[in-house]
Order: sequence, then C-alpha cells, then structure tokens
Amino acid sequence: MTDEKPSPQHDAMTFPTKEFDRWYETLIGGNEDFCPNAIALLLFLNNGGFEGIIYTSSGSLFGITEKREMGYTVIFQKLLADVLYSHDLRLSSNQMDLNSGIGHSMSTKALASHFGCSTWSNRKIQPSLQWGEDVGLRRNAVSLRSRADQMSICLDRVKEDDQHVFSSDRYPMGVEKRHKEQMYLKKHLKSSESSSDGTFVDNDEETNNEILEHFCSYGKLAEASKLIEVMARRNQIPHFPSCINLLRGLVKLSRTEKASRILRIMVMSGGVPDIITYNILIGGLCKKGLLESALDIFEDMRSSGCPPDVITYNTILRCMFDHGKFEQAVEFWKDQLRKGCPPYVITYTVLIQLVYQHCGIERAIEVLEDLIIEGCYPDLVTYNSLVNFTCKRGNFQDTALVIYNLLSHGMEPNAIIFNTFLHSLCTNGYWDEVDEIFSFMNETSHPPTVVTYNILINGFCKYGLLDRAIDFLDQMVTRSCSPDIITYNILLRALCKEEMTDEALEILHFLGSSGCSPSLITYNIVIDGLVKKGFMDKAMGVYGCMIENGIIPDEITHRCLLLGFCRVDRLEEAVEILKEMVKRNHGVRNSSYRFVILGLCKNKKLDTAIQILEIMISSQSRPDEEVYSAIIEGLAVAGMIEEATKVRQKLIELKVFKEIVSD
Repeated sequence: MTDEKPSPQHDAMTFPTKEFDRWYETLIGGNEDFCPNAIALLLFLNNGGFEGIIYTSSGSLFGITEKREMGYTVIFQKLLADVLYSHDLRLSSNQMDLNSGIGHSMSTKALASHFGCSTWSNRKIQPSLQWGEDVGLRRNAVSLRSRADQMSICLDRVKEDDQHVFSSDRYPMGVEKRHKEQMYLKKHLKSSESSSDGTFVDNDEETNNEILEHFCSYGKLAEASKLIEVMARRNQIPHFPSCINLLRGLVKLSRTEKASRILRIMVMSGGVPDIITYNILIGGLCKKGLLESALDIFEDMRSSGCPPDVITYNTILRCMFDHGKFEQAVEFWKDQLRKGCPPYVITYTVLIQLVYQHCGIERAIEVLEDLIIEGCYPDLVTYNSLVNFTCKRGNFQDTALVIYNLLSHGMEPNAIIFNTFLHSLCTNGYWDEVDEIFSFMNETSHPPTVVTYNILINGFCKYGLLDRAIDFLDQMVTRSCSPDIITYNILLRALCKEEMTDEALEILHFLGSSGCSPSLITYNIVIDGLVKKGFMDKAMGVYGCMIENGIIPDEITHRCLLLGFCRVDRLEEAVEILKEMVKRNHGVRNSSYRFVILGLCKNKKLDTAIQILEIMISSQSRPDEEVYSAIIEGLAVAGMIEEATKVRQKLIELKVFKEIVSD
C-alpha cells in the first residue's frame, strides 16, 4: 500500500487485501491520524459487486469499495455515477441522493457494523438511507433509521430466505463472517473498556443478549460478566443458557465470587439453574474453603425451584469435616431431615463414615442412634461401609462393635460383611478370630459361599498352612459348596511354591476329568512350577495337553519353557520355542534373545546364534552391546577369526553395532 492517504480527490485506488483490511479496521477503529474524515458502512451489495459505501463525517459521499482479484478498489465520488451506471444500479427518485449525505451530526468513532441490532451513535440522526427493490437485492430493504429512544442506528435483520445472497461463491462466507464477528467483538470490547458500562446501556435487551452470546462463545468471561451486571441495572433479562455457561466457566477458573453474583442475577431475573450448575458452584466454593458462601447458595436452591440432591449434601458435609466442623455437620443433616429432606442412604453412610474417621467409633455409633430418632435408619450398606473402613485400618475391635450394633437392631450380617471381615483377619493372620467368625457364619442364614472358602484357603496358603487349606477344601465338598477354578488355582500355586509338583499334577489331571476345566492360568501355574524344578519333559507334557484341550499358549507359557530349556542347556528346544514365539507374534524380550544367543555361543553353536541374531534384528528388537560382543568373542574363541571379523564388519555396515555402542 502506498503512503499516500485516500481522499475524494482521487478517482480510484486499489489496495492489496491485507492492506485494505488494515486500513478498514483502522478506519472503523477511529484512528483519526490515518483517515480522519471517513465512516464505512458495510452493506455487502453482492448483486452489484460492491462491498460497501464510505461517507465522510460531513455527510458527503467518500466512495464505494469493490473487491477484485488483486485486492480492494476504492472508487471515489468522481467516478461513482459511471460505475453505478455500468452495473445497472439505479436509484429511484424517492430514494436518497447520494451526494446529499446522511446528515452532519454523525460521529467518526461511533461506528459498528453488525447484521442485527447494533448501536452506532450516541447522537440523533435525522435522514435515512434506503436501498429498495430497484437495487435488485431480492430482500427487504436495509435501512438506516433514527431511534429517538435509544439514539442509535440499526440495520434491519435479514430474512432467512435471503441468506443465499450472502453465500455467493464470489464472497466466501467463512472469511466474511469471521471478519464481521471480529469487528463486532472488537467494537464492543473497546467500548466496554472506554467507560464503566460501555455502549451496553444504550442497547435494548435483545441486542445485549446477542452481544452476551458472542462474548460467551469467544471465552470473554470478564466482558460477559460486566454485561450481565449492566443488564441487571437496566432491568433486562439475560440469556439464561449463556449465564449458565458463563457461571461454569468462572468456576473452572476459580472465580467463584463472581460466579455467585451471576447466579443471583440469573435467579432474580426468573432463571432456574439446573442441579449440575448449582453443584459445580457449591463444589468450587467448598474447594476454596468458602463454606458460608456455599451454604448461602445452598439455601437459595430451594427458593429457586431446584432442590439439593445427594451430591449437594455430600459436598457440604465433606467440606464441614475438612474444616473441623464435626458437630455442625451432624446438626446440619438433622436439620435437613426435619425440613423434609429424603433420608438418602448414601449421604447418611458418608456422614457416619466421616464421624468415625474424625471422632472415633463411639461417637459414630451415637450419631447413628440419634439419626434413627430423626427417621434415618441404617441398612446393610451403611454397616458394610463401616466394617470395610474399620478393617482397612486394622481396628478389628471397632469392627466387632459395628457388628454388635447391627445385631442389636435385629439385623443380620450378610455374606459381604462376613467376607470383608474374614479377609482382613486372614491377611493379618488372626486365625482364632477367623475360626470364631467362620463358626458364627455357619449359624446364620448366610452360610459360607465359594468366595468365603477362597478367601480362607488363599489366606492359609499365603502363610504356608497347606494342611488347613486342604481341610477347608474338603469341607467345601462335604457341605455341597463346589470349588471353582479360582479355588484350584490358589491351591496349585501354593503346591508349586512348596515344590509339591506331583500333587499339583494329580490335581491337574483330576480337573481334566471333572466339571471344572483347567484354564490358561491353571496350566501356566503348573508349567512354571515344573520348569523351576528342571522337569522339562513333564512341563512339555503339560504344554501338549493344554494344546490338545484347545487352550492356546500365551507369551508367559513360552517364556517359562524358553528359560527352562536354557537353564538345562537344551538349546535346540529353546530355539524351537523362540521361533514359535516369533511365529505367534509373542513379544520376545531382549533378555530372552540374549540368554539363548549366549548359550549357543558358549556351546560353540555359532551358526544357530547368528540365525537367532538375524531373527532378532528382523523383529525390530535392539540387542545390547554385550550380545554382539558375545557372538564375536565366541567366534574368535572357536578359532574362526576371519568369520568374527566379517560379522563385526557386517554389523558396522548395518550401523547396528555402532548404534548400540553409541547408546
């Protein structure tokens, strides 16, 4: 763009697109140093090929802009008549004379272009400009008319039927829409910064809500908050969905105080926030430790027609306990029950658990009894939560008190409560208490289940008490409680750990003929136990049996066999297993490759070692330096100096050896 400023004395001037955008933005931004006397009115006169009309602040015509391939051309007043004639744009006699201007009181800085309702001036405009049907735009006239009550200029809304006018191939809508929205936001942002209320006070409710939606869409939370407060002072009702989005965004940014103000404005305007929005705000306030503010919002919920739910109560109760207000939390819940709050079991359970956690079991049971008077009765879920919590802390005396209280209310522990208690006792090795609880369980209407027996057998096996584990297995069978595969896997793992592989094989063969078929885990447990004792033939026998029964070996199966064969120097079988792993796309670790290659080199089976090395490289594994060095040294020790040199040179050529060394 040239340094020369455009003026009416020029016939026409062409600007590159970027330069015109800069000039236009500066123009409507009110930079008087750049273009002191011009005002642009963006009308998108598509049928005529024009982009807009520009007037001076004195009211005379400045020019028309036309978009061309090279950019934008500003056609000034002198050539305007010829241009209009060439485009067959004729103005009817009752329309405005182009040279007459639009008045002498329009401010240069008071410009905005937005299809809708946009405030342009804080001064009254008398004349009007209308482009009628004769212009050929096939839509309602776009008019600039005075609005004495708001002292602004408006562009009429374009009908939906005429949207095709603005979607011409000649004018891509994406660029123009984005440009328009950017100018729209820029104008209102600048206006809002210039004064306390900006231009919002001059807008009607619909206009301000359109601006509000734009602010929220572009993440302008501060500007949107300010606009809502302005609307509240003017008794305008804000767009409620925008208020909700704004409120959630403010909470996300930890601006909970401002979010609370927006919520109150919304409620006072007749809006009813949803329960999710309320819970988000209360959660944000509690997270910042603003308990009193959270309680204020909580009290407003009922009057707004959105009653609190379980999440609301739980959030406030947890916040109270976090701040040491234990008794206040208990009284809060009692008060809610008296006001007709449903006795939510989850909230009641959370409260009792928090009391126990902070005040001990005695106080927890006292609160439990007090709440029964208020009509909030504990159930097995509440007691199970307390049993689980006390067991995790290892406070088994507290667990016993909980169960005693449960029994005193005429209730009976279910299998879940018993199993939770037994699991903790077994984990800590309290066998006398285990026998006592187990005997008591047999006397109730909830006898031991297969889960119960599995817990006990697993506990005995971990402590090496195999005799007791087998005794309980016998009890299962005699009491018509059939063991499942988990039961047998627990027992097989314990037998293999104690190197009782013969007994493990007996159980495995028994499973094959019973209704409880072995699983992949079952076979892997037995194979691993046999491999660790060096019984490779027996391990391969189990391997063949699992394939016959339709169980596909996995990576764990093959890795056990591979390492087992390497340990007993049966490298040929190890190589076959390794090739089978590659064939099945099982992940072979570098350590496995290294173990096999070093074993082969040690036994001077260098050809096979090189084959494994090639498999290793082709499978995109990365052997370490020790593997390559072992192969080369093995060749040298075998007297194959020339071969060792060639292998080394080959590895260097492939940049494999060098890469590993550099690592």
